Amino acid sequence: MPRDWDAATYHRLSEPQLRWGRAVLDRLELRGDERVLDAGCGSGRVTALLLQRLPRGELVALDGSASMVEAARATLAAYGDRVTYVVGDLVDPIPVAPVDAVFSNATFHWIVDHDRLFANLAAVLRPGGRLVAQCGGAGNIARMDAIVRELGYPFDGTKRFATADETRASLERAGFVDVRAWLHDEPTDIPAGDFPAFLETVCLGSLLADMDDEEGEAFVRAVAERMPDHRIDYVRLNMTARRG
Repeated sequence: MPRDWDAATYHRLSEPQLRWGRAVLDRLELRGDERVLDAGCGSGRVTALLLQRLPRGELVALDGSASMVEAARATLAAYGDRVTYVVGDLVDPIPVAPVDAVFSNATFHWIVDHDRLFANLAAVLRPGGRLVAQCGGAGNIARMDAIVRELGYPFDGTKRFATADETRASLERAGFVDVRAWLHDEPTDIPAGDFPAFLETVCLGSLLADMDDEEGEAFVRAVAERMPDHRIDYVRLNMTARRG
């Protein structure tokens, strides 16, 4: 079951995700009247940009975190009943009517089983429909991963940073065609004043869920002290495909 998030803090700190999302959206060609699934809508900041490109369309805003979906509902209130909100786990069958396109930003690395993920997305995507997505890929946050391992708190089992080749093969197994997948580096400097909160909310939450407040605060402080430049070595995994 996906963990819940501090949606208000995420919304405030998610400038990197917003920047990435704009670039991913540029790859999704839309007429403006489609029905689109945002698979991992978060607090709705990127979803709002997607809705601007659907003046006659509909959107399904799905996230595994109930607090994120409620934040998205508030962010997107002006779009009224053109948006359907779903709290759901992408490793389970997706309980929505068929869609013309699937968009996702900074989500798929939270799903360890990519074969199940892509099969579920294919099942709700109409034949010929497009998938355009980006998430963390091979080499993502390598320095932070090494630090948390040194501190005795490995990320094992909480995330999957796949290679481009693994992703192409998994998408093809799920029935996608015209598959492209590639990695690019996206080193990101976080403002010093936001860095501890960014680590706690965005990066380390899957580990903090099993700690009490005192242990968690000490852990975040220890990671932050070992990253004095406040730079995170993000690597993004990009993918585009069409449902066969």
